[in-house]
Parts: sequence; structure tokens; C-alpha cells
Amino acid sequence: MSKTKIVVLHLKEIIYTAIFVGLGILLILLLVFMFLPKNTDSTSDNDAPIYKPGVYTSQMTLNNATLNLELVVDKNHVNSVKFVNLDKDVATMYPLVEPALEGIASQLYLDVPVDEILISDSSKYTSVKILDTIKDTLEKAK
Repeated sequence: MSKTKIVVLHLKEIIYTAIFVGLGILLILLLVFMFLPKNTDSTSDNDAPIYKPGVYTSQMTLNNATLNLELVVDKNHVNSVKFVNLDKDVATMYPLVEPALEGIASQLYLDVPVDEILISDSSKYTSVKILDTIKDTLEKAK
């Protein structure tokens, strides 16, 4: 005759097993979502180049002083903005030129659009002149 086996399951063991199975499934789902390749077939505007990579220069005039602005861009953003051959005389006559350029450049490095750059009130005239020169230079780069 066949012998009947009695299996005794404790409720505590069933709960622990269910928790570990749930955690295992959660871990597997987490790994699958982390390592699945992203959809790269969708074309977005980020793939299209905005600028022609290169170094572009423009001249800016403050009263009787001429400043050369150099702009280095790659295909999607501005890498460097600086004055080239800035005389000590000009830097002394216009002490707000360099800080204004640094404030604008730091925003450009963060990919803030040129039209949305915030200008400080302390050097508004100088910043507007620099920003207009940067806009003209970026038009050359497009």
C-alpha cells in the first residue's frame, strides 16, 4: 500500500519565502531596466549640429577702444569666450569688461540660450555690448 506523507508548513516559513521571492523578482526587474539599451532610433534636435565647429572672432568698440572677442564652439555648444589682446590700458579704463564677460561666459558654458542670458545691473551697458558682439559671432558660426 502507499504510505501517506504529511507535510507540515509553518506560516513563518511561507512568509519568509514569499518575501525573498518578491525581492528576487524586484532585483531582476531592476537589473533589466537598468541595462536595457535606450531607444536611439528616435531623432531629436540634439543630434543636429547647431554650429560649425571652430574659432570665430569679432570686434567690439567701447568709445574709442577696440576689443577682439574670440569664441570657440563645437557642434552643439560654446567652449570658450575671451578677449584676445586685451590691453592693460583698456582693462584699466573699463574695469567691468572682464567680470561682465566672465558672467556671460559662465552662462554660455551651461548651454543657456543667448536670448535668455541674465545681465547684472552693475555693468548693464558693458554686458549688453558684449552680448551683442557674442550674438554676431554666433551668427557667423551657424
